[in-house]
Amino acid sequence: MAVGFSVSNESNQYKGRMTTFVILSCLMAAMGGVIFGYDIGISGGVTSMEPFLKKFFPDVYTRMKNKNKISNYCKFDSHLLTLFTSSLYIAGLVASLFASTVTRAFGRKTSIMVGCASFLVGSALGGAALNIYMLIIGRLLLGVGLGFTNQSIPLYLSEMSPSRYRGAISNGFQLTVGIGYLCATLVNFGTEKIKRDLGWRISLSMAGIPALILSVGAFLLPETPNSLIQRNNDHQKAKLMLQRVRGVTDIQEELDDLIKANEISKTIQDPFKKILGRKYRPQLVMAIAIPFFTQVTGINVIAFYAPILFRTIGFGESASLLSGAATGVLGISSNFISMFTVDRFGRKVLFMVGGIQMLISQVIIGGIMAAQVGDQNEVANRYAYSILVLIFVYVVGFGYSWGPLGWLVPSEIFPLEIRSAGQSINIAVSFFFTCIIAQTFLSMLCHFKSGLFFFFGGWVIIMTLFMHLFLPETKNVPMETMDQVWREHWFWKKFVGENKENNNSMYNA
Repeated sequence: MAVGFSVSNESNQYKGRMTTFVILSCLMAAMGGVIFGYDIGISGGVTSMEPFLKKFFPDVYTRMKNKNKISNYCKFDSHLLTLFTSSLYIAGLVASLFASTVTRAFGRKTSIMVGCASFLVGSALGGAALNIYMLIIGRLLLGVGLGFTNQSIPLYLSEMSPSRYRGAISNGFQLTVGIGYLCATLVNFGTEKIKRDLGWRISLSMAGIPALILSVGAFLLPETPNSLIQRNNDHQKAKLMLQRVRGVTDIQEELDDLIKANEISKTIQDPFKKILGRKYRPQLVMAIAIPFFTQVTGINVIAFYAPILFRTIGFGESASLLSGAATGVLGISSNFISMFTVDRFGRKVLFMVGGIQMLISQVIIGGIMAAQVGDQNEVANRYAYSILVLIFVYVVGFGYSWGPLGWLVPSEIFPLEIRSAGQSINIAVSFFFTCIIAQTFLSMLCHFKSGLFFFFGGWVIIMTLFMHLFLPETKNVPMETMDQVWREHWFWKKFVGENKENNNSMYNA
């Protein structure tokens, strides 16, 4: 079965169809996003549960119960509490760099399987934790799993996708991240009512369910044609796989480009050193800038600590968890907007529109909190609900722009010879700044108070302007001819233009 479309060479795209084989393979691989989203969402929920705080963070629990002496903004300020969240990303950062070697040498599929094994052990330790050490070790193992899967799965999705629909398919990863986050918030909402230790244990251990599904599915996943050529140099096997994933027999043009890319790839012994060269300056800058900007949008303030933030503005424990679930629903819904528009309107339009929407909502939230959320006062319902609605507006803006595009664009811009290294840098930078945000947010909330939203809003202005000026449009451009967009860009052509002759011979562009 195939949904037919034929792309002419005149439009600079390869021939192919969107096959059921590709759809099913990508759906299974994207299950890694469910794990990632679940781990993001679960931490904010359990850290607002009183039994969890009493067992592992009694000082925070005491401050939370003290309604008169502690500022609303400072009740949850604890470096140990934020370490519970950020430890996941410390491990993910280190693991993503090792994952590059595994992905390049053994394939995308193997890297996914290594991540799954680490997920399963980490979720078991977290659910069975008897002390803070077991809890943190479990989070570290989950982080190792994220380092491997987040490095390999976006590459897998981009390489399997037809170029015309690469944006929609690759954005499926962010969609499954949203699904995982929603599942986590709903689980937390249910287990919060279990007042004994069992509630948070169920929340943490259920991360093993999507990990188990992906572990089984990973054995059935086909390897990408790009990886088959890169690892085994098996042109015939790669040709057969390419014919299967594209749904047509005439795939020679794409196969030739893959072979040429692999010939260059084999001459590079150290891709991490190679990516520092002038020729790859645009991709390196984007691999650092995009994940950095994604983190300083402030989205992880909402993702990690939504229940805590909602409690700061006056919601109760159950209402805070339910509000967190609502943000998950909106995040998923807005992802569908991106999937249906990204290949039609392009990446830059969504970056721009989403950035403006996030900026406006952040500024208004900061203004309301500055005027109404003091150190000790109870916030009037109309202001609390206004903040809640504006947070929803912000989440929708992120959900169709920086959320999915932060995964899509880095996964599609690297040539094969540095693709695995480039994606590892992208994930490592993402985890590094995620860790910083996770570790410092509660202290920043305590000291910056409402000014925190203006802080993130300022970064949204900077990153929106940056993408407008420096990101070329990549929609519908085949991955193996992506170098042309940099050669034609007003700024980056100064760096890659010197290599134009070599690039032309490589890609026949």
